Amino acid sequence: MNKLARTSQDKWFDLFNYAALSVLIVIVIYPLYFVLIASFSDPNFTNAGKVLLFPKGITLKSYELIFADMKIWIGYRNSLVYTIVGTLINLAVALPAAYAFSRRDLKGGKVLIWIFLFTMYFNGGMIPTYLLIKNLGMLDTIWSLVLPNAVIVYYMLIARTFFATTIPDELLDSSRIDGASDFRFFLSVVLPLSKAIVAVLALYHAIIHWNSYFNAMLYISSASKQPLQIVLRSILMATDYTNEAMVDSKSLEEAVLLKETVKYSVIIVASIPVLLMYPFVQKYFIKGVMIGAVKG
Repeated sequence: MNKLARTSQDKWFDLFNYAALSVLIVIVIYPLYFVLIASFSDPNFTNAGKVLLFPKGITLKSYELIFADMKIWIGYRNSLVYTIVGTLINLAVALPAAYAFSRRDLKGGKVLIWIFLFTMYFNGGMIPTYLLIKNLGMLDTIWSLVLPNAVIVYYMLIARTFFATTIPDELLDSSRIDGASDFRFFLSVVLPLSKAIVAVLALYHAIIHWNSYFNAMLYISSASKQPLQIVLRSILMATDYTNEAMVDSKSLEEAVLLKETVKYSVIIVASIPVLLMYPFVQKYFIKGVMIGAVKG
């Protein structure tokens, strides 16, 4: 079949789209790139607006100040533990629930799904939730961060849609003939065929746990149990780094400028784990998102 002839209007339309998308890409990517190069640049050049495309006066002083603080390493350890444990709990709860709701023979499934949907729009509020966590004895423990959000209904519904549209009923029938139980079918058949959605949900939940700080502010009081986000927030709001920098700086102005560079370095430090994790799930990411969203 011959390709349809393209008119000059079509070519101009394509050119406009390419130009518009290029501008959007620059708008999205450049701020991230600027944060990266600013974190390695001399604060005097950054504050003067001379850092645009490449770092100037390359220095690692801000990173030295950050990583010299043991609170950073403790925060990293805590955030990794909270993220791994929380993500495993999310998957262990959400995936079986999503599979159960995807089954047409689930009795009372429609009523239960509406109960789950209700929780997406209404909750008890911050104070009742705090009192509940306190009465359960979970204050200042890891469980106060990972159990209250064990099920994120939106992601559970995405997995439900995936199972309902991807796992054929014939597989279940054949498994029953072979004597497999529902649980065995879920573990041996459903999960191996659902690597895409499992990887996507793992990434989504891990990012939520890694970036979470509000619950930690409410429920975690011990400095040794604070996640990285709280530690970095305290760095941004404290004056300790300015005072520490004054030991090596010639003036208070230089120390204040260095503190501004520390802020850029803090952003990079907090983003590294997510950036390292993404390549391992990239091949599943687009497939899982499209199946879970378009077919809904």
